[in-house]
This record gives sequence, structure tokens and C-alpha cells, in this order.
Amino acid sequence: MFALNQGSDLDEPWLQFKNLLVRQLAFCIASPNILAAIPAELVLKHSFQLHDNETWARHFQSYHSRLLYLDQHPQELETFLQQLKSTRLGLRFEMFIWFWLLDQAYHPYQLLGHSIQKIAGPKTLGELDFLLLNTETNQIEHWEVALKYYLAERDFSLACWYGLNRSDTLIRKLNHFSQKQFQFEDALEYKIKSRFAVLKGQLYLPVAHTQQVIPAWVNLKRRLGYWGSEIPPKTAAYYRLDRQEWICPASHMSSETAYWWVNGLYLQKDAPNFYMFRHAPLLSLNFTH
Repeated sequence: MFALNQGSDLDEPWLQFKNLLVRQLAFCIASPNILAAIPAELVLKHSFQLHDNETWARHFQSYHSRLLYLDQHPQELETFLQQLKSTRLGLRFEMFIWFWLLDQAYHPYQLLGHSIQKIAGPKTLGELDFLLLNTETNQIEHWEVALKYYLAERDFSLACWYGLNRSDTLIRKLNHFSQKQFQFEDALEYKIKSRFAVLKGQLYLPVAHTQQVIPAWVNLKRRLGYWGSEIPPKTAAYYRLDRQEWICPASHMSSETAYWWVNGLYLQKDAPNFYMFRHAPLLSLNFTH
């Protein structure tokens, strides 16, 4: 039941770094989106794209020398992150992306604006995370970035992926991208040509699933986690991750013993298996129709 190894063929280059902040920065750049494609069943009001896996691999290779330097001299990254007063992981993820985009010598993007508010009179229409000039295509791009953790239930269809807060669902987030966040035609007097969602984090399958087919839009080049309402046997040897380690675990174990807290994320000591422990009464545990 708890033999969860997805395989060792996944490319996870962020694990080569020692400093936790640099590991997390590398994850934010190198990891593919959690979706391989936009689900066909999603009704798009305003279209947007996802970068493919190869794009993020190229960005990591271009930034590799800089990451090696930061791993030995992290003070600049530490100082930058001190601007963030919130503990929200999504905002932390955005800060890492912002830090990377400001390092203009290592990628083809010129940062034109960050957290751009669109206002009409007294009404705020929305906010754009990043406005960029792609110097390779000479096009203006709008990026929205999000770090998300969704757990599959029932038949794994698009409507059945839930966050820890059950009002936060994958379909709701994708609809928010399409209906709200990518509604704008221009910003800062630039005409927007391309729109990209940068959607990273991790997806989790139920430990007890047997016959469900994983949807084609799930990116299997990212390590999938597992969730359940049972504590694994002691022989599985898990330890609980600190909240910030949800982005990327530290290079050393952050705790010796697995204190089993609901909504806690755990990592197996001798294998890269992630397990989300959930409280059974909160869940819809019928995985079949």
C-alpha cells in the first residue's frame, strides 16, 4: 500500500544544491508545470499557454552557474527574500520567480513590470503578476504564477482535484486564470501578445487508488505525491517536512521522527516519496462512481 516510488528516471536537478533557499529557487525555475497541457474539458474565456518541460530545462541550464554561485554565497538571495513578510508559500514562490527574472543576463526576458494593478476609476479590475518582453520573439508576455498542491479524489476528473482548503480546486484555479487573470489586452501601454500560466507545486494521488486512469494533462515528468488518512507503518520511515520545505525539502532531514499532524506533508527517509496525511472525515473517500 505504501510502496509509492514513482521511479528514479525523473530529472530533479534542484536537489544538487545544499542551501535550502537555493534549492527552492532552483525548483521554482527547473521544475515543469504540474500540468502537461491545459485540460480539453476546460472552457476557456481568455486563452493562455503553459511553458513546456524543455523550456524550463533550458532556463535551468542557463541559470546553473548562477545557482552554483548562490549556493556558496546566498546573501543576495537571503536579503531579497527578507522583503516578504508573509508566510504564504504562493507569495514565496512568486518572490523566487521575481528574483530570477531580475537576473536578466541569464534568460531572454526583460522585466517590464511586476504586480501591475489595472484600475478603472474607483474600481480595481485586477492585477498582473509579471509583464515581460521576450527578447527572442520580441513579443510582450503576461505571466501569472501560482504554487499549488492538489489531491485527487473519486475518478481523477478535472473537478475532483482539491487543495487543503476544499474551496480551492484545480478547476476553480484554471477558471480564474481564464476568466479573470488573463482578461487584459494591454498593460503599462504595451499590447500583450502571449499569456502564460506558471503553475507549479505538486499533485497527489490517493494511496488506495487502484483502477483510476491518470488524466493525460497531468505532467508525469513531475514527481507525484500520495495522500491518505492512515499513518504508514514504521518500516516506511517518514519524517515531517517544515512548511517552507513543501517547495523543496532541505538537503538534511528536518526532523528525526514523524509527528503525524493532519494536513502535514511527509517525506520518506530512504526514497523520494511524498505523503500527505489527511483527516478521513474531511474527505470524500469514494474513489469510484
